[in-house]
Amino acid sequence: QVQLVESGGGSVQAGGSLRLSCAVSGATRATYYMAWFRQVPGKEREGVATIITFGSVTAYHDSVKGRFFISQDAARKTLYLEMNSLRSEDTAIYYCAADFRGPIRPIGTKLSPSAYDTWGQGIQVTVSS
Repeated sequence: QVQLVESGGGSVQAGGSLRLSCAVSGATRATYYMAWFRQVPGKEREGVATIITFGSVTAYHDSVKGRFFISQDAARKTLYLEMNSLRSEDTAIYYCAADFRGPIRPIGTKLSPSAYDTWGQGIQVTVSS
């Protein structure tokens, strides 16, 4: 059974940094894409960043461009999200997601939750001002 396990969340002051990790286990085939989403109570889950598995093409939500950076270590089957210059509005539960079904689509379409079939449990990130 495929599992995605997030780590690295926590509390930080505004302007600070955090790095989230997502470890993939139990997979018998490669993903097409992986992504980070976030959600706050009462709001829809929104795509933060996505990356194609075989390559370096990425896409970001406008609100995090230039502050957040998504990367992956294929050998360690781990996805990362480097978050810098954090703001109070970045406070949310962050989820790791994987697309095992494909096919390859324009990267901009991969910030929608419906584009992913496997999800982690989520991890809290709290930014205090």
